[in-house]
Amino acid sequence: MLQAAFREVHRSGFQNAGINTILEATNVTKGALYHHFDSKEALGYAVVDEIVTKIVRDGWLSPLLGSGQPIDILIGIVRRISVRPDDIRTGCPLLNLATEMSPVDEQFRKRLERIFLAWQEGVAALLRRGQSEGTVRCDLNPEESASFLVAMVEGYASLAKNAQDAQVWEVGIRNIVGWLRSLRAPRQSPKGGRPMSKKHVVRRAR
Repeated sequence: MLQAAFREVHRSGFQNAGINTILEATNVTKGALYHHFDSKEALGYAVVDEIVTKIVRDGWLSPLLGSGQPIDILIGIVRRISVRPDDIRTGCPLLNLATEMSPVDEQFRKRLERIFLAWQEGVAALLRRGQSEGTVRCDLNPEESASFLVAMVEGYASLAKNAQDAQVWEVGIRNIVGWLRSLRAPRQSPKGGRPMSKKHVVRRAR
């Protein structure tokens, strides 16, 4: 039921989503639907809590806990963002619902805000780990960098959806990856002195 509701909401938006369309896809009666959900809004809240939250958890929060250098982890996640035509056409479900429902329904807004905050905090925690390990620049603010990353991801998702063009997302991925690389801590010399220049690195490699 929730998967069918999610597909309909993702395709049509929550306000235009048809209850009958959802029922036809599941062979569930309207009486059975309203036995579990008091209203269409309650069904929508469940879609956010169960489906949209899981999408962000599986795509971002769980990979953020992986082993490896933080910047490498973030680059890997970004490079795995789907640029399939169907995903470009429908866009990010979190962004779609936030744009449509946050101004008109406070319960939707609060639920979506929790997802955004968890996403940002997950990235910030990873960047803080990188700072403590010396692999992420110590001068950056993890929270601000995390919110900027989320904004870039969702911004390019919006641009690609509007253009209906996967190349827009491909350019976005390259730009985001380039920015993430700029967050790496400078390489230090073996004696802990000044950062090693490219010239020094080349000479040592010979």
